[in-house]
Amino acid sequence: MTERTTCLIAGGGPAGMVLGLLLARAGVDVTVLEKHGDFLRDFRGDTVHPSTLTLMDELGLGEKFAALPQSRLNEVSLPTEGGATLTVADFRLLDVPHPYVAMVPQWDLLDLLADAGRDEPNFHLRMNTEVIGLRYDKRRVAGVRYRTAGGELGEIAAELTVGCDGRWSIVRTLAGLRPHEFPVPMDTWWFRLPREGDERAALVPGMRRGHFAIVIPREGYFQIAYLARKGLDAQLRAEGLDAFRARVAEVLPDLAHQVGKLESMDDVHVLDVRLNLLRRWHADGLLCMGDAAHAMSPIGGVGINLAVQDAVATARLLAGPLRDGRVTRRDLARVHRRRWLPTKLVQAIQRLMHRVIVRPAIEGRRSGPPKMLARVLGLIPGAKRIPAYLIGVGLLPEHAPEFARRP
Repeated sequence: MTERTTCLIAGGGPAGMVLGLLLARAGVDVTVLEKHGDFLRDFRGDTVHPSTLTLMDELGLGEKFAALPQSRLNEVSLPTEGGATLTVADFRLLDVPHPYVAMVPQWDLLDLLADAGRDEPNFHLRMNTEVIGLRYDKRRVAGVRYRTAGGELGEIAAELTVGCDGRWSIVRTLAGLRPHEFPVPMDTWWFRLPREGDERAALVPGMRRGHFAIVIPREGYFQIAYLARKGLDAQLRAEGLDAFRARVAEVLPDLAHQVGKLESMDDVHVLDVRLNLLRRWHADGLLCMGDAAHAMSPIGGVGINLAVQDAVATARLLAGPLRDGRVTRRDLARVHRRRWLPTKLVQAIQRLMHRVIVRPAIEGRRSGPPKMLARVLGLIPGAKRIPAYLIGVGLLPEHAPEFARRP
């Protein structure tokens, strides 16, 4: 027997959970399918930027979010070749309610959104349920076929199907939508090291002799991102644990005594960095957003916040048509037009950062930012506010529609 919902969302990440919550508050019947049994995946994007913190306030979730375990990042700095640091973005210069980036485990954010969704009678979250196919009414997408972790098969009919299932989106693939891939110079290897005190309380990358690493301070540990030439994973694993420890000690000498606590290469998780963009985010009856529409580089940590802004714009533009029971291709095109340009511009900035900072660093040609960048930041008053705004707020910030706001 075919089940029914108004909006079927594939993927319980930040985009899917925010969209589900907002549409449910608009009175739309929403079903979110998440293939895993919980949200506990390590090394997912954990940066929650000022624009998303403002959204939490607008949704009436600000106090609950503030109670989550988190650290706060006030600025972004880069090491210089002379051994000093250069602050390139200072969030404290922003005129926003929360002038910082909150570093929060993504599973805590998703649990918070899931709890808020369960308070809405129109919100339905089904874990351990994976989309395996699309349903069609003639040529229009009309829902999905799914499989549960226990092997049960089923179908859900929907007026709108939304792919929020990440950079390897099955929904996007099934719909025949193919992203344009931009070249990227690096992959990222994530791992943890113990934190013994307040050392490295600020987020300052290490850049030395062809090595590049980013240290994210957490409660009780450091989350490390080691960046190296794309496609290097097989070589790193063949070289072995001791060689990898030496790479990390080279680029992060102040943490060299902790590198020995890394016990196995199995604890090092590679992220195949992608930067891509769908030329068209929709088909009849179907929409992709977040990483399913535009995989982002980890540079700047903006992926979550762009995905959340996609979700807010989608809820505002489609809540009415969904309540009326008919979403047209024109309605879906409005979402694409709203979010395509800011996404394209952010990706252009990321590509520039790859070219002028990341590639020279991992190729050993430079151990710091371009000297011109340092001169500009030193000469122009308030220059550090511009990158802080681009990272923390974005080119087209979205605010919660009135139907979704709570005191």
